Amino acid sequence: MKEKLLISGCLAGLSCRYDGGSLPHPSLDDLKMQYDLIPVCPEQAGGLSTPRIPNELQASATEILSGRGKVKNQAGEDCTQQFIRGATETVYIVRLLEIKIALLKDGSPSCGKNRVYDGSFSGKSITGRGITAEMLHKEGVDIYSEDEMDQLL
Repeated sequence: MKEKLLISGCLAGLSCRYDGGSLPHPSLDDLKMQYDLIPVCPEQAGGLSTPRIPNELQASATEILSGRGKVKNQAGEDCTQQFIRGATETVYIVRLLEIKIALLKDGSPSCGKNRVYDGSFSGKSITGRGITAEMLHKEGVDIYSEDEMDQLL
């Protein structure tokens, strides 16, 4: 039996990105041979539509999860609860299926492992984790970004 790999839905080819698109990873077939892929889009799981207005963290994921920051969309609407709900649902899936590793889309306000956008909607990224990545990290899941996928194969 193959090990389960949680994967950002957009990397698995699901049309769930904020713009309604996907970014299927070129090595998806190699991953499928080695792992049972479990695709998830925390933003959809949290109740956000696809397509949706871009969102960015207005503080670190740790601050947001402790109630000291927000996730807002480009129109200024507070989407914090949807992001936390989606991350919570993702953690539930991880626990239910006993998933130990994840491949997440870097830069995403949910899935970013190494970087997220700085909250100014200017395209500038900073070091940090997205909301789901932070919760999975606290859960003890080994997280990889699409740029680190060679470590999984």
